[in-house]
Amino acid sequence: MAAVTQKDAETDTLAAPPQAPTDAAADGAAAAAADGATSSEVDAEAVAAKAARQLEKKLKKEAQKKEQKEKKEKKAAAAAAAASTKKKGDSKEGMDVGKEEDFPRWYNQVITKSELIEFYDISGCYILRPWSFAMWDTIRDFVDSAIKKQGVQNAYFPLFVSEDRLQKEASHIEGFAPEVAWVTRSGQTDLDKPIAVRPTSETIMYPAFAKWIRSHRDLPLKLNQWSNVVRWEFKHPTPFLRSREFLWQEGHTAFATQEEADAEVLAILDLYRDTYETLLAVPVIRGRKSEKEKFAGGLYTTTVEGFIPSTGRAIQGATSHCLGQNFGKMFGITYLPESGGAAKTVWQNSWGLTTRSIGVMVMTHGDDKGLVLPPRVATLQVIVIPIVAKGREEEVATHARRIANELSAAGLRADADARTDKTPGWKFSQWELKGVPVRVELGPRDVDASSAVVVRRDTFSKTTFPWTSLADDVRALLDQIQVDMLERARSTVASRISVVNGWEGFVPILDAKGMAVAPWCTIVSCEEDVKKRSEEASLAAAAAAAAMQGSSVGETDERALSGAAKTLCMPFKEELNRMGVPEMEEGAKCFACDRAAKSFTLWGRSY
Repeated sequence: MAAVTQKDAETDTLAAPPQAPTDAAADGAAAAAADGATSSEVDAEAVAAKAARQLEKKLKKEAQKKEQKEKKEKKAAAAAAAASTKKKGDSKEGMDVGKEEDFPRWYNQVITKSELIEFYDISGCYILRPWSFAMWDTIRDFVDSAIKKQGVQNAYFPLFVSEDRLQKEASHIEGFAPEVAWVTRSGQTDLDKPIAVRPTSETIMYPAFAKWIRSHRDLPLKLNQWSNVVRWEFKHPTPFLRSREFLWQEGHTAFATQEEADAEVLAILDLYRDTYETLLAVPVIRGRKSEKEKFAGGLYTTTVEGFIPSTGRAIQGATSHCLGQNFGKMFGITYLPESGGAAKTVWQNSWGLTTRSIGVMVMTHGDDKGLVLPPRVATLQVIVIPIVAKGREEEVATHARRIANELSAAGLRADADARTDKTPGWKFSQWELKGVPVRVELGPRDVDASSAVVVRRDTFSKTTFPWTSLADDVRALLDQIQVDMLERARSTVASRISVVNGWEGFVPILDAKGMAVAPWCTIVSCEEDVKKRSEEASLAAAAAAAAMQGSSVGETDERALSGAAKTLCMPFKEELNRMGVPEMEEGAKCFACDRAAKSFTLWGRSY
C-alpha cells in the first residue's frame, strides 16, 4: 500500500466534505456531559452538533438542485436530438430546408408551401393552383400575342387518336411509343380498337391539313392550339418538369418552300428565348439538337436550353422543329403550285412550350425563404403591409389599402394584407415564401411622413419613397429587379460553362456542376459512347464515395447515379461568341474520338 504523506492527508481533509454527526452522536455528547463533562464542553458539543445538522441540510438541498439541473439538461438535449431528426417538410408553413442543403426536398417544399402545386392521387399528375396558373396565363398571353402577329391562328383538335393514325409514321410513333397512354375500355366493355391519348398532335392534325390544303393559295397554313398532352413512360415524375399530363401550346404550320419553314423555325425559337429571358428572367442557350436528340420523324430540331446551377443539370426549355416533307408525304399533304404542273409536298414545322417553364423559373431564382418571382410574370407584384400601433390601427390600414388601390390603378398588380389575426412578421415571411417581388411597409411614422418603406424580395434591400411618387418609383424598381435577376442568373450560368478539347477533364467539369463545350464529330455512335463512358465514370465515382463513407452504391440516392452526359445542343454562332468560344482550328479532332470535329457542342447532365 502506498504511504500517505502529510500533504496528501491535508489535501484529502480539505477536499472531503465535513461529516455531520447523527442524532445518536448528539445524544452521546449529552450523555457524556451527564457523566461529568463540564458545562462549557457540553455547550460546545451541542453547538457543533447543530452546525453539523444545518450543513447536512444545505448539502442535501444543493444535491437536489444539481439533480434537477441535470434533468433539465437531459430534457433539453433530448428535445434537440428530436429536432435534428425531424423529417424535412414537417413544418406547416415556412421553409425548413435549404436549397443547397437538399435540393429535391427544397423544390417540393417551395412549390407546395408557396401554393403553386397540390399533389394528386395519380402519380405524375398535379393540381395547378391559382398562384401558378396565373403565371401560365401570363406566359400564354405573351406567346399568344406574339404568334398572332406572325399570322398564326388558334384552333383545337381532339384529345384522342386512333391506333392506325398514330402508327402511320413509323419513326414518329417509335419515338413516343413508351409514353403513349391507351384507352382500352368503356365502362365494362372492351373497345374494339384501343384509342391513344395524344402525346403530341401531328398525327391528329395532319389528316385535316391534307383536306384543307389544295392550292398554293392555301399556304402558308399556320395553326396553334393551347391544350394538354399525356406522356406516361418515366419513373420519377417531377412537378412542372416531368409530369404525366402537362399544359402546352403546340404550333403546326405548312409552307410551300423550305426557306419559309427554316425562317419560321428560327423566329419561333427567338420567341421562346424572349419568353424565358424577357418574361421569366431565365437565361437560355439557343442551338440545334443532334441527330440522336432531334424530334422523332423530323428533319431537324432547334432548342433553347436552360441550366439549374444548384443541381448542375441542364433542361430543355422549348423546341422548334422543322419536320421537312416527311409527314407531308405520309399524310398526302400536297398543293398545286402557282406555276402549274404536278402537285408538290408541303414543308412543315411544329413547335411547343410547356408549363415546364414555370418549374425552370422556380429552380433558377428560388432561395431558402421560398419563391423569388420576376416582376413581369409574378401573380402579385406588390404587397402592402400595415404595421399598426395601438390606437392607430384603422388609420394605418386605411392608408395601406389606399396605396394598394393607387398602385393597381397605375397598372401594377398590387394588394394590401390588412388581416388583423396575423402579425406583420408572419405576413413578411408568408409573402416572401410566395415570392412577391416588392413589399411596401407602412407604419405610423411612415403615415406621419407621407412615405413608405419599400423592400425588394430578391435582395431584401430597403428604400423609402414618398407617397407623391410611389407608383412611379415602384414601377421603376420592378423594372430594375427584372433586369438584375436575369443578369445574376446569366452570370452564374456563364461561370459554369467550360471549353474542353479532350476527354480528360470532361467528366470533372460535369462533376463540378458545369457544362462543357467541346469539338465533336456529330456521329451518333460517338454520342452513345460518351453517354456510356460518362455513366461508368459517374458510377465509379459514386462507388468510391460510398466506400469512403462505409456504405454501398445501392444505398446511394438513385438520382445521384444518373451521371451520363448527353448533347444539349450545337450552339448557334452568336451563343458561342457570347461564351467566348474561339473559332475551331483547322484539323481539330473530336474530343471523344479520333474523328474530325465538325461542330462545337454543348454537353451536360440533363433532367
